[in-house]
Formats: sequence, C-alpha cells, structure tokens
Amino acid sequence: MTATNEPRKRRQYTDEERAKVVAAVKEVGVVEAGLQHDVPQTTVSTWIRRAAAAAVAAAAKSPTAATASKPATSPRRARPKARPARRYTPSEKAEVIEHAATDGVSAAHEKFGVSRFAIYEWKRKLATAAKGEGPSPTSGPSPSDIEKQRDGEILGEWKKHPGLGPSQIKNQLRRRGIRVSTSTTRRVMQDAGYRPPKVRREPHDERFEAVRPNHLWHLDFVHRHIHRASTFTLILIDDCARYVTGHGVDDAERSEMVVRTFEEAVERHGKPERVMHDRGAAFWSWRGISRFTELLEEMEIEQVVAQHKEHNGKVEVFNANLHKELFDKHRFYDVAEMKRRLSAHLHWYNHGRTHHALGGLLVPADRYYGRAAEVLARIEAGAQREGDDLDLRERALELFKVVSKNGVPEVWLFGQRLNVPLGT
Repeated sequence: MTATNEPRKRRQYTDEERAKVVAAVKEVGVVEAGLQHDVPQTTVSTWIRRAAAAAVAAAAKSPTAATASKPATSPRRARPKARPARRYTPSEKAEVIEHAATDGVSAAHEKFGVSRFAIYEWKRKLATAAKGEGPSPTSGPSPSDIEKQRDGEILGEWKKHPGLGPSQIKNQLRRRGIRVSTSTTRRVMQDAGYRPPKVRREPHDERFEAVRPNHLWHLDFVHRHIHRASTFTLILIDDCARYVTGHGVDDAERSEMVVRTFEEAVERHGKPERVMHDRGAAFWSWRGISRFTELLEEMEIEQVVAQHKEHNGKVEVFNANLHKELFDKHRFYDVAEMKRRLSAHLHWYNHGRTHHALGGLLVPADRYYGRAAEVLARIEAGAQREGDDLDLRERALELFKVVSKNGVPEVWLFGQRLNVPLGT
C-alpha cells in the first residue's frame, strides 16, 4: 500500500511562543533559536524584522514608549525611502575601488556612501577590462564632458537648420541615434538665444490622409519678394508621404509653368490619381477649361478644387514652414541664388528632415519609397547615423507595368495607360 503525501498543516504560534523565540535570538542567534524551539529560520527572521519595525514606529510616535514592550503582532514593515541615484565620474570610481582594495568593500561603502553592489560591479568590470573584453569603469568622459558634447550636438544641428524648433531638433538627433529630451533641447537653445515664434493656430477636428503614395497631390503657390523681384514658387506635395514631387519658380502665377512643372513631376514619379488645389487662375478657370484641367483630363487624373484652405492644409503648412526655415533665415542676392538654395532645401526636406506627421523619426522619402519599417529598425538598433541614408538607387516607383484586366493586356508607362495593340 502506497502512502499518499498529505499537505502539511500550517502551525499556529501563540504570542508567548513568539516572545520566547525573539528573546532567544538575542542570546544564541536566529539559527540556534529556531532549532531549539522547532521554528523555521525564515519565520524567526520575519518575527525579528517585524519587532524592529514596530519599535521604530513606536519611537517615532512617542520617544518614551520606545523601550516599552511591544506585542508580537506588529504592523507591516515600512519600506525604506529610496535614495536618488547618483552618477560617479571615472576618477571617483577609481578612488572607491582603490580604497576597497586596501581596506575592504565595507570600509569603502562606509566612507564614500557607495552601495556594496556597485563596488563589486565596478571591480568586476575593471577585471574584465584588464583582459581586454570590455570598457573600464575608471576611464571615460566625465558627466560634464558628456553634457558639453550633448549641447554641442544640439547647437550644431540648430546652426545647420536655424528654422527648426526644439522638438524638430530633438527628432533630427534621435534619427542619428542621439537621445535627448525636448525640454533639454529647448533649454540649451534658449540659453543660446532661441526665442520661439508666435504662431496663431486655428483649431480643427477633421483630418484625412491618403492611403498610399501618389494617391493625392496638393498644389499651391508661395509668394515671396527677392529684393524688388516678385517670385511665385509652385509646390507639388504628396498627401500620404509629405514628399515634394516637384516645384517651379516664376515671376507670376502662370498656367504654362504649372503644366510644365506637373509634367516633369509625372515623368519622375509617375501619375497621381487625384490632385487638389485652390481656385487660383493658374489652376482653375471660371469660364471654359484651363490648360491645367485639359492636361488632367488627358491623363485621366481627377481634379479636386478645395472649397476651404483647410482642405489644402498640408501644402499650406509646408509653405509656412518654407518661409520659417528658408526664406526668413537666408538673404538672397538674386532670384538665381534663391532657386539654388530652394532646390537644396527641398532635397534636404525630402531626404533629411524628420516630420511630426510621420511619427517624428521618418523623413518623407522613407514613406514615399516604402522603406519606413527598415529605417525604424535601423534607428532602434542604433545603426542610423548622419550621412548614412539608405540607398535609393535600387528603389523606384512602379513607372512601367503590364497588367491584364478581364483577359485584356494593358501597358502602363509613368502611370498612364498606353493604347498599344497587343497580339494574342
């Protein structure tokens, strides 16, 4: 007959038994007191801790009652208040380790106030570094040097792009693997003379976004005077990726420039499904059909006229940022220099400027060329650095394709279907 293992009943102790065990601990210790009274060592240790916590609580309430006898059932032991973590310089770590080597870890702990666990960890890292298998805790930059380097990175990025704000600078650095908070970035920039611009924002509760690149393009003009010359910059921006697909500069809003710029953008990036613009004379005609409308009908592109400026808000916001980041920060000698700087700025905007609407870490080219997941993975892994952009030579939009619809083959070039007879 096999015996069954029945669960052991939990033993109950009286107050007198607990008091005898606690009194025996003072004479023979925890282990011996538990053996003499047949009480587990862990239980004896728990009684000792509770008695000590009860004595401390009683002393805090009434100093005269600290010596009075306390019952064995005392309140739960209060957690000690955590000390704030402190950073030690390499020289301070070296001094602590040297003192621990001569006088012991406990003596170093008492003298410098460093936890024993930290001292043992520093000694372990020092031994590992001596074998050439890791960095030494006693060498490296001090916290002040690290802060100086951090401030230099922030001010250096701000100097290259003076039109960006603290949150945008923080995102630019984060994309390069440098972590810094927005509040720290703002403080460093304000100490260097940064003053936030006064921007009046109108609240809105409606928001839309295209589901894929080339689903919707926005078109709008930016008016700016270069000395006495009046310039009108046409901007074409993709709704999904905020990618600038094309731009043009003229001295007036002319439909010829709109048609030419749009055709060049289609040649480079393919045909969009829809375009949206305001009621400007270069886009829309109240009488008859404008040249731009004729081009869209020829390409079979849907034309959407914005009834309110908020509907075309993405390009409106881009134009405001273009003033803040380019036109208001640079002085141009002539229109030719403005065109050169504009082209360089738009290339940086597409491939180097992080966008809040894209999560703060992505640039428009990441989403437009379908590399967002790859870039985010590289940023999290710390592999993304300045000048280490992903190669776009092997990435392209689908500019040529052959499809079959209901058994009839079709040839598409630059997003436009070609009427080419195909033999069966």
